[in-house]
Amino acid sequence: MDRPWRACTPPPPLPCAIAVFLAVFQAALADSASNFLIGVGSYDITGPAADVNMMGYANPSQRTAGIHFRLRARSFIVAEAGGDGKRVVFVNLDACMASQAVTITVLERLKARYGKLYNERNVAISGTHTHSGPGGYLQYVLYIVTSLGFVRQSFDALVDGIERSIVQAHENLRPGTILISIGDLLNASINRSPSAYLNNPPEERARYQYNTDKEMTLLKFIDAEWGPVGAFSWFAVHGTSMSRSNSLISGDNKGAAARFMEDWQNEKLAVRSVTQEAQSVQGVDFDENLLESVTVLETDGGDHNTNQFHAMHRIRSLLQDTVSSPFVAAFCQSNVGDTTPNILGAFCLDTGLPCDFNHSTCNGKNELCIGQGPAYPDDFGSTKIIAERQFKKAVDLFQTASEKLVGSLDYRHEYVDFSNLEVALSPKGPGNGGELTTTCPAAVGFGFAAGTTDGPGAFNFKQGDNQGNAFWRMVGKLLKAPTRQQVECQKPKPILIDTGEMSTPYAWAPAILPIQILRLGQLVILCVPAEFTTMAGRRLREAVKETLITNSNGMFTNETHVIIAGLTNTYSQYVTTFEEYQVQRYEGASTLYGPHTLSAYKQEFTKLAAAMAQDASVDPGPLPPNLLAKQIGLLPGVVVDSTPFNKKFGDVVKDVPVNSSFKTGDVVSVTFWSACPRNDLFTERTFSLVEALDAGAIWKPVYDDDDF
Repeated sequence: MDRPWRACTPPPPLPCAIAVFLAVFQAALADSASNFLIGVGSYDITGPAADVNMMGYANPSQRTAGIHFRLRARSFIVAEAGGDGKRVVFVNLDACMASQAVTITVLERLKARYGKLYNERNVAISGTHTHSGPGGYLQYVLYIVTSLGFVRQSFDALVDGIERSIVQAHENLRPGTILISIGDLLNASINRSPSAYLNNPPEERARYQYNTDKEMTLLKFIDAEWGPVGAFSWFAVHGTSMSRSNSLISGDNKGAAARFMEDWQNEKLAVRSVTQEAQSVQGVDFDENLLESVTVLETDGGDHNTNQFHAMHRIRSLLQDTVSSPFVAAFCQSNVGDTTPNILGAFCLDTGLPCDFNHSTCNGKNELCIGQGPAYPDDFGSTKIIAERQFKKAVDLFQTASEKLVGSLDYRHEYVDFSNLEVALSPKGPGNGGELTTTCPAAVGFGFAAGTTDGPGAFNFKQGDNQGNAFWRMVGKLLKAPTRQQVECQKPKPILIDTGEMSTPYAWAPAILPIQILRLGQLVILCVPAEFTTMAGRRLREAVKETLITNSNGMFTNETHVIIAGLTNTYSQYVTTFEEYQVQRYEGASTLYGPHTLSAYKQEFTKLAAAMAQDASVDPGPLPPNLLAKQIGLLPGVVVDSTPFNKKFGDVVKDVPVNSSFKTGDVVSVTFWSACPRNDLFTERTFSLVEALDAGAIWKPVYDDDDF
């Protein structure tokens, strides 16, 4: 690995005696008033670390070629006390988004294990939106073109990991309480499409201080006996700190924040003697004598390590084995659509000047307009900074959390066909007057091909294009010429690819989508299968909250918290406001079902909210297709995997020079013969291990491929 090991610096720890006292006090408090059963789980979903196109940027040349750090599925289950009542499951994936095929398969497996206990109504699976994970696991054609179709290894890694994380959470269910804490994080995101945001009504914009949502909402899970066992937080920022040229599998800023917080908390929970023995948590300094003793190394020519523990065991297992329940921290996604972690803004590569405000171009070319993270051009540095800011805010909320979730658990779920849904527009809404309209079959516009400032497209497409051009219209028509009705329905979007009316070799885009509401006491989670923009998310939250309060006879109040969990259960691209759609930047061009998509979501979610408030049932709706049996995968397998004559796997090609000395921050580079990672994913294991010589002249593992 040609990169330095970097340690995250956690907030200053509390004095040991005070920390122990607070932990005991919190556990005693939880035990005296436990109103739920809570359980958390986590499992490796890294997938194939070579040759597979990454999901997110749609860049065919961006293929996995190593691991920055591992990806995980993190789950919580909350059940009513006694275990016989309702329960909800939430899974957060270090993945670009959820997949309908993955969700269907996971639910089938849960049904085989637990019968009717877990189903589509009470299980939510959400993605963090990292753009640096293996692709090929979605079932619709548009989303697997660049991965050369379906990739079974990516799919299986996700399904297996999600199932195992839920099983862990289920087996860990114990009495406990949940605290909620909310605060603003101001320096981790900006709006990447401010010209579209400005098209929203000025009186609406005046109600908000910022053009992105700055609130982070955190849940703190406290086991009645063990104390804190988990923290799940929601904050809107894209997983695009790692750029489109990155080839290392990475959880990006949210995955890194989770890694930092888990290490911080698990270190506090671990027995001190084991912490000193393992020295494996980021931020721990080695003894100076130890550092001095390993500055001069002699190599062994690549002989195999006969100690299987050293070769295979993951470092964090050393700490996890010393605590009753390893701490699980998840940094979940919200209404992320127009946010970016590239907070310095977008600038032209050729001139260094800011990009064109309306079209994000440089001399008419979108390829030269690049958003810059706080450590630009260092992807790792930018990822670390944005991750640490989320991590530190989460720690602040975690340590100050005091509001307890009380009340019932509940859920509502419905499948809705968005391809031709009749929508009653609000008389107060834009461009209507209270009439009926419909959504449209899915289609993407010319601005979709332009990409964003996080990852520009090619061929001189540009954002904010509501005209298109004759050449690319002709190309689009070769795939499928849209009907006149479709063209009128999608206006002012110029249709580039009419995905919703294309079915060869199978469907190119979804029509039937799941929408879902989970309730945990005074917290309501809106599970949406798309990327809502900032203002679209605000409107949806507001509409649902108003409906809950109006229909509940006091069960829901102004103190009810409503949050959005984005990219959940399946994926259907973006949702903008009606006004943002008119501008046709990337987000509007990627709003599949036409200008009234948000109105359709508001209509259907308020139906669910009213049913929840009135304790009424809802029609489950039409089932989405399961296209797993129709999938086509064209990615070649590993044809040849061998070493040159007289060499074996593990032999060193280029070693560390004899008598080398290194200091903190230096890069130590070694090249050796390795088998293709696709032959064995090493799930919950490690491809690489760094050992340090301790004071007793014993080599101990200190870092593995799950370290940042």
